[in-house]
Amino acid sequence: MADFGGPDLEAFRAEAREWLEANFPKSLGKDVAAQAAALMSPEKPTGDLALWKERMGQKGWGVPTWPKAYGGGGLSAAEARVLAQEMAKIGAVNPIGGMGVGMFGPTLLEYGTEEQKQKYIPDIATGTVRWCQGFSEPGAGSDLASLQTKAEDKGDHFVINGQKIWTSGAQWADWCFCLVRTDTSKKHEGISFVLFTMHQPGVEVRPIPLIAGNSPFCETFFTDAVADKKNLVGPLNGGWTIAKRLLQHERSGLSGAGGGGGFGGAKPLPKLAKDYVGLDETGRLADTDLRTRIIMNEIDGRAFQQTAVRAMMEAKGNSGPSAATSIMKNAGTRWMQDKAELTLEIMGHQGLGWEGEAFTGEELTAVRSWLGGKATTIYGGSQEVQNNIISKRILGLPDLTQHN
Repeated sequence: MADFGGPDLEAFRAEAREWLEANFPKSLGKDVAAQAAALMSPEKPTGDLALWKERMGQKGWGVPTWPKAYGGGGLSAAEARVLAQEMAKIGAVNPIGGMGVGMFGPTLLEYGTEEQKQKYIPDIATGTVRWCQGFSEPGAGSDLASLQTKAEDKGDHFVINGQKIWTSGAQWADWCFCLVRTDTSKKHEGISFVLFTMHQPGVEVRPIPLIAGNSPFCETFFTDAVADKKNLVGPLNGGWTIAKRLLQHERSGLSGAGGGGGFGGAKPLPKLAKDYVGLDETGRLADTDLRTRIIMNEIDGRAFQQTAVRAMMEAKGNSGPSAATSIMKNAGTRWMQDKAELTLEIMGHQGLGWEGEAFTGEELTAVRSWLGGKATTIYGGSQEVQNNIISKRILGLPDLTQHN
């Protein structure tokens, strides 16, 4: 379906609006920040949050463009954007997310066997199973292909030994998608992509405390952990190609290209400023300099989102994301960090609270989002690494880091 609006798209808009009116709990629309916080929380949702997640999962609209055959919504990209617009109007946050949705699911849909897709995708679509990413290692972060975690072939399964780091959410995850070395004689061509349960004796997880007050990052140790051969994704020693595609999905998601809005507060900056700064006698924001910077951030955000939509459409036509996701990752994280800075400036001293009854939940979330958002220029491929990818793969500049 062409993304021109028209009667078909308007008919879907009416359908989406009607379904949301009947199924979105009105109580949740009053606190968008609480919905966003629940999405990131390790705790299972309760009450209306649980009801909303269940309904979205059953409808398939938590992953609106995924095939219906695997529990998705089966919507076109244009219909998915209409759905997102209608949800935003009523303060509804998509309750289904995480690494399964943002990274592993799209990758498995492309590279997995039919048996693997039937087994794993539906649980991701309903948000009932949590996934974590076993990629980076000490000494193998930016140079990921230097990883040393080994998987030994034991007939119908692999035995895995090694260490991963920055495994976000590993302490809460049910399953892990992991890069392992299955051939020590080759670097990139000796890596395989395997799946295994985190609930086994050979897996030890140690959270890494962060300045933001929470600890999504972990060290993860494997001691004779087991991965069944049927959970090898793609060919043996062919995991590097799959990993590159997954990282493109990750960087697209970290940029905010998926429409999630990223860090910096759920409430739009203009509304936030009206609440905290106030209006002058003409009905405009009283601080003219702040007003200008908010407008510029809004312009940057809208331009970024429209560019992201175009990039996603081009990626679909090219059978997947391209190196342009590196541009989007850098641009999106910078925009979100600027938004977080503006959020704290607007709130003033109320945006600097860490705990206590003097601060609202929204204010406490804002300062943690600001701190947590600093990491977005590092994880998923640091800004410097993305600049190298852009220079080599998009601009075609010579690689001056290589020596003859």
